[in-house]
Amino acid sequence: MSASARAVTSAFDASSTSSLSRRGFLGTVSAAGLGAAGLSACSDSGSSSTDSQGRTIVEWWNIQTTEPSKSVWPERAKAFEAAHPDVRIKLVTMENDAYKSKMTALTSSGKLPDIYHTWGGGVLEQQIDAGLVEDLTPSISSVIDTLVPASVKAYQFDGKTYAMPFDIGAVGFWYNKALFAEAGIQAPPATWADYLDAVRKLKSAGITPIALAGKEKWPGMYYWAYLAMRIAGIDGMQAAADAKDFTGDDFVKAGEHLKELVALQPFQKGFLGAAYSTPTGEAAAMGNGKAAMELMGQWAPVVQADAGKGIGRDLGFFPFPAVAGGKGAQTDVFGGGGGYAVRKGAPKAAVDFLKFFMSAESDRILVSKGSMMPVVQDATSALTDPNLKLVSDALGEATGFQLYLDQAYPPAVGQEINDSVAALIAGSKSPEQVARSVTQVAKSQ
Repeated sequence: MSASARAVTSAFDASSTSSLSRRGFLGTVSAAGLGAAGLSACSDSGSSSTDSQGRTIVEWWNIQTTEPSKSVWPERAKAFEAAHPDVRIKLVTMENDAYKSKMTALTSSGKLPDIYHTWGGGVLEQQIDAGLVEDLTPSISSVIDTLVPASVKAYQFDGKTYAMPFDIGAVGFWYNKALFAEAGIQAPPATWADYLDAVRKLKSAGITPIALAGKEKWPGMYYWAYLAMRIAGIDGMQAAADAKDFTGDDFVKAGEHLKELVALQPFQKGFLGAAYSTPTGEAAAMGNGKAAMELMGQWAPVVQADAGKGIGRDLGFFPFPAVAGGKGAQTDVFGGGGGYAVRKGAPKAAVDFLKFFMSAESDRILVSKGSMMPVVQDATSALTDPNLKLVSDALGEATGFQLYLDQAYPPAVGQEINDSVAALIAGSKSPEQVARSVTQVAKSQ
């Protein structure tokens, strides 16, 4: 996900999806009360529109609200328009949570933008099931083999591809080397026990150990998800998803370990009300040197510098620690990426633009100027940012890959994971209650 995406990354956690079945959500009115008519000038499915000059309008919804991608995206649109004077690319840029809420309403109405951001997984699959998404397989057959294989997996179902990736990455701990040294921490922790010990040392040194955007919930979900991965393993995660049962000991233990962390009071003051990318949020706390760590995706350095000042060479990265006795490997990675899907019946120019956007030449620009991770194989040479290279190395060495839980599972399940883990962090739910709540929603789907 991009610099603001999870601001990957997003997740699609609008509460209006909580009671929707996999195929029965089309036509349901959003519980958020957001009527599709008031959200956008999105074309009706199967039709397209033109401007006063007769150009075909392609509406492109994105979440690139922070620099440098905030500037790169319009530049790419203008470059396409220059080569295709009969097409106008209309950018609609929104902050992550606003985007998710509006997309929930539009999905319920059956009217989607021509091109729209997706994280793949369960959300995209529901849109596909409802007949709202264009099958891109035949249109992109000439370019699919040029992509990094892992980057497209989240958008493929039953052998068909429904979105073009533009970013891929992994979640891990970003840390302030100077604050670690001040607390006497010689090396990044490799085990959960070592991690808790590092938190204690930071607190003893008067340093806030962790920045967390408690208000937005999905950043807290990362902790439970990674702990569950380390304890249950990738196969255990899949088995639980298939059985729609997360009440096993491994998932309860994940909650217990997270509760251990919460008991140390490691987060910044006011974290429960803190957003992610605002001037007083999680990224700013890291970017201004006010906290020692955050668990975040590959976009973290960009958002830290945008929301705060950035800490330059003091910024480091380490993978989520191993858990003693766990079935998962420390080289198993949790993450995802960002992609663009096309609504069913969108103008041909929408697909043409995506093929242009994800050409090797264009991807090199996204990597070098937009701080994206390369998804086109021939663009990997453009990756020079040392922080992104660390993430790339983690992906290259990955023994397993788990998509964000609030994307891998149906939206209602992802929402319940976010909500229940947030409640655990706030002290209003026990580890057992989290496991039961997630299972109850999973079985209702």
